[in-house]
Amino acid sequence: MNKYKNLIYNTFIFGISTFSSKILVFLLLPLYTRVLSNTDYGVVDLIVQTSNLLIPIVSLGIANGVIRFGLDKSNSSSDVFSTGLFTILGGFLIFLLLEPILSKIKYVSDYTALIYIFVLMSSLRTLCSQFIRARKLVRLYAFEGVLSTITTISFNILYLVVLKLGINGYVLAIISSDFLSVVFLFYTAKLYKFIKFKQKEKSTPINMLKYSIPLIPSTIFWWVTNVSDRFIVAYMLGAEANGLYAISYKIPTVVTLLSSIFSEAWQLSAVSEKDAQYREKFFTNVFKSYSSLIFISASVLILSVKAITKILVSDAFYASWSYVPFLVMATSYSCLATFLGSIYFVEKKSNLSLITTFIGALVNIMLNLILIPKFGVNGAGFATFLSYAAVFVLRALNTRKFIKINCSNKKLLFNTFILLIQSTIMIFEAPHWIFIEIFLFVLIFAVNLKDILINIKKLIV
Repeated sequence: MNKYKNLIYNTFIFGISTFSSKILVFLLLPLYTRVLSNTDYGVVDLIVQTSNLLIPIVSLGIANGVIRFGLDKSNSSSDVFSTGLFTILGGFLIFLLLEPILSKIKYVSDYTALIYIFVLMSSLRTLCSQFIRARKLVRLYAFEGVLSTITTISFNILYLVVLKLGINGYVLAIISSDFLSVVFLFYTAKLYKFIKFKQKEKSTPINMLKYSIPLIPSTIFWWVTNVSDRFIVAYMLGAEANGLYAISYKIPTVVTLLSSIFSEAWQLSAVSEKDAQYREKFFTNVFKSYSSLIFISASVLILSVKAITKILVSDAFYASWSYVPFLVMATSYSCLATFLGSIYFVEKKSNLSLITTFIGALVNIMLNLILIPKFGVNGAGFATFLSYAAVFVLRALNTRKFIKINCSNKKLLFNTFILLIQSTIMIFEAPHWIFIEIFLFVLIFAVNLKDILINIKKLIV
């Protein structure tokens, strides 16, 4: 199969899984914003984000090793899965000893038991799903994503609407869905057959941990860049302000949705492309089309942010629309930086991923402390955008020694400038803003359409 067609095929299959799960963000927003207050949603967001921070620490980031080493046919599948499972269980046992520390964190101290279960179930589900993806069971992976969507919606209705469990119900719905996914994958894919207490190759666990552990601080720093602003907003402006800010984060997930669908398929293609002569051209062509889609999606999202927010959330959360534009820009550059991170993935240079994300996190915290007191919640969004842009620039310079992606810097700057103008006009509701926004969208669409059409032609030929 043509490598471009193979990428599109995998993207389509993974898209079924990813789209179904990510679309939950929009399907459930009307429910969340009607059964939870601004303050409750702010607390819920902090609980989930705290759990997401703990997952890579408790699991030693082993899911990264499972997908990367699972894709290498030279490694035993049982060695890879067993290493992942025992690492997670061992890390969780140690995590239990840290309960006194977790119970002292403001806003989440009353929900430590839920956080513990959340971390365990999420880690196990990620392990199982990444393992079947590494074995290229893409249809099963997609089906599990659809199943997870159905169960999550069902549990949310049960816990939030029927039983009215509030904050506890929100978290329990995620936990219950993850648990069912683990059971489903464990028996459907017969994962129990891959559990071995004796490794075939003793070097496999060591190599997996050597690859995965440097990605723990990398994941943490990425989390800091993406989430630390919410804690700072909560402490400086209150949980209610963070509730609005947390809702505004949901809208840019349209861009993240497109990126995550593609990224899961792209990892398979990136690792599979062994021919150095054509790899640089392949990466360049894909990046050009990918970045064009990201910028077009970001532009239309900024244009329609008011309408989307009005449809998806209750009146109490409507004001959150004004925080979305800068977050759309931030998400766009997060996606571009993630693409360049795939080069580290291919080359197994997890230490370089760590360095770039550390710098991004440092920039983010410094800018948050400067911009939030001066500009409020939008200061947090702009700080996040600048942080991701910094990571992208660093990776663009650094990855050239491995794979040189030949892209137009002028085009990247032009796209960024147009999005910045769109965001500013939208936030301040300039006179005749709707006509200006439409013009800018048409402009960015016209500029980026060519690269997309070129790669569509490659699929047809």
